[in-house]
Amino acid sequence: MTFRFLIDEVREVVSIGLEKMGHVEQEFDVLESPRKEFGDLTCNVAFKISKKLKAAPYAIAEGFTEKYLKPYLDQKKKNGIPSLILSIEPHPAGYINFQSNFLTLASLTLKEVLEKNQTYGFNDYGHGSRITIEHTSVNPNKALHVGHLRNIVLGDTIYRILQATNHKVLVLNYIDNLGLQVADLVVGFMFLKFPLESPDKFTKFDHYCGDEVYVKTNEVYQNDPSLEKERRAVLREIEEGSSHIAEFASKITTRVLTEQLNTCWRMKCRYDLLNFESHIVLSNLWNRVFEILKEKEIVTLETQGKNKGCWVIKQANGESKVLVRSDGTLTYIAKDIPYATWKLGIVRDPFYYYKFAVQWDDSILWATTLTPSNNSHDRHPIFNSADKVITVIDSRQSRLQTIISQVLSQMEDKSHRYYHLGYETVTLSSRTAKMLGLDIGDKQSTHMSGRKGHYVNADYVLDKLHGKAYEEVRQRNCSLSEDLLNQISEEIAICAIRYNLIKYDLDKIITFDILESLSLEGDTGPYLQYAFARAQRILEKSEKPEQEYLETNVGLLTTDLEFKLLKEISKFDLVMEESATTISPKLVARYAHRLATAFNLFYERIPVLREPNKEVVIARLALVKAFTITLKNALGVLGIKAIERM
Repeated sequence: MTFRFLIDEVREVVSIGLEKMGHVEQEFDVLESPRKEFGDLTCNVAFKISKKLKAAPYAIAEGFTEKYLKPYLDQKKKNGIPSLILSIEPHPAGYINFQSNFLTLASLTLKEVLEKNQTYGFNDYGHGSRITIEHTSVNPNKALHVGHLRNIVLGDTIYRILQATNHKVLVLNYIDNLGLQVADLVVGFMFLKFPLESPDKFTKFDHYCGDEVYVKTNEVYQNDPSLEKERRAVLREIEEGSSHIAEFASKITTRVLTEQLNTCWRMKCRYDLLNFESHIVLSNLWNRVFEILKEKEIVTLETQGKNKGCWVIKQANGESKVLVRSDGTLTYIAKDIPYATWKLGIVRDPFYYYKFAVQWDDSILWATTLTPSNNSHDRHPIFNSADKVITVIDSRQSRLQTIISQVLSQMEDKSHRYYHLGYETVTLSSRTAKMLGLDIGDKQSTHMSGRKGHYVNADYVLDKLHGKAYEEVRQRNCSLSEDLLNQISEEIAICAIRYNLIKYDLDKIITFDILESLSLEGDTGPYLQYAFARAQRILEKSEKPEQEYLETNVGLLTTDLEFKLLKEISKFDLVMEESATTISPKLVARYAHRLATAFNLFYERIPVLREPNKEVVIARLALVKAFTITLKNALGVLGIKAIERM
């Protein structure tokens, strides 16, 4: 946290100067300087007090610096107190610029990184607060596509960032096993007689269900409207949950869900709990929540107008949102509100839990049930007591999510603890659509549709990326075993897709292009992995014990490229804090790219092992080691493995 020390010292110096001037409560900003010649940090305090003093910002900056800041800094140095500030200068524009003491910053940074190692950058910002994240929530009737992966990767990365900053995080996956999409599978298997075992052309059961059974069943509806009657009857049976049809539906959706989870686990994502919609509906959770809503007068019964006989929520804009229709059936949002209240612990937990699976990281995946477990000794986490809930769902649901948040705030009589992380969708490029045989005319992209079969299968993309990486790695490392080649290729494939889905702003639509995603160069995840492998190779060739790095003379690091790399390393904890506070995983991705770029410039222009001065070699090796630690930690919270050979 060394760059943080520099920021803190600048704030201390400015605050003491303001106190001496009699402006104790004055706020100001300390920001990184936009250009090198302006120093490392810049402060706008002169602009903040210019109106009060009725003077130009530069005149204030100059006088403030000479009268208060420089004397205080000089006194610190006379008293033998080490300082990270080398110089303070007013700028004609009115800002005050601060130059860091490189030797002190370098010494502190290298010491902290090398000593903390795997924990470097991961400070306690969460203080053990309990966070529940819900993500994925894909209907259990088809395979995952690339659009789903954006949700999954975002949710998993947020989990990793919060976990690393001492938040107690639980990850939920909501399984909608009652919808029409499940009824469509049952109709396909039971009435249209699709075989239960998938044909050889499908490698996974979820592919078969989504690409064959679901799509073709929907096509049959168009030609045989009478089948709609069977569809509705099946849906009622599933919702009631006690017939052989409901049992069959449960078996089919569990098979599909398991295959979906295999894809998620392949992406190195994990969960703590599967929440089944059928259990939420049959638990009578809604009835308890409905009573609270009526008691607190959050809902009202309309007695006239178009919503006569409906229970509605009055919104701030004067509009009404229907929760219960006049026929007693629940709307979509009425099904979501009880689940949200359960997550926050507003209502008593009605569920039992059982072990659904052991995941790739050996953690237990639990699932809800309404039946007491025979294994009463099995201890599960408390799932419904979050301090804050984060729901990851695309921006098309923003309006409904806002209503849910408002309702929860009224139920608790406190500020909202329910946070919606919205993001834009993933579309297919025209080139990718043509590769899939889709006619989209002159459009540059098209939205994906599982019902129409218009999507890029997630497993397909991972397999293609794996194959591309395999060829590249084999060319460079022909002596590696087949197992190791495949291990490295799989990690590169995961890295390529995860980074590509994290690095963009959440409000930007990602146009997915299959050929572009296969690139292993440029602003990509594999670029980061390659930087790490380069650095690791330097350390291996040096054959120096790590203890020597701790005893290095940082004064031998004198070039701008060394300082630039070290400065990026020193900022990691600041990035982690901002990312955790703002729930913005993109910040870590962009930081990792800046860090890798700084190293590659250093690597290409500054000799390490070829440097004739042995003490300089040790100092630069210490810098390289600090880089590998920092990048590995950053990649870890992105769900990307730092690999030593590519």
